[in-house]
Amino acid sequence: MSRRHRSTIRSKAEVNLTSMMDLTFLLLITFIITFPLIEQGFEVSLPKGRAQVLESDKKPAVVTVDKEGRLYLGQELVTADELVASLRTMKTENEDLKLIIRGDESVNYGTVVDIARSASEIGITKLALAMQEP
Repeated sequence: MSRRHRSTIRSKAEVNLTSMMDLTFLLLITFIITFPLIEQGFEVSLPKGRAQVLESDKKPAVVTVDKEGRLYLGQELVTADELVASLRTMKTENEDLKLIIRGDESVNYGTVVDIARSASEIGITKLALAMQEP
């Protein structure tokens, strides 16, 4: 009886990660480019200045005043009365509501003061004015 030896050929099991890495970098670049557009939403030229970073565990309400004086709450175009009503509703849902006002540097200062005054009357005590680093 002769024994035959079978030579077993073992193939190397490899996973080609090149295409997965390409996809990962493509997604990363896409998010880097689109995130600032999603976050900001509107073209506003903020005044320059220095301020402390607002610490918060909940997302603050963001009011934007563009150079034409239009008001936006988050991404939604609102009137002054709608803004006050929405802020009042948000305040009842979140007692510790923080408000950030993003006003274009060419906007009448009175508009920003009116928003701050309305927020104060509603009971919003934590208010910040957004600005650019110089």
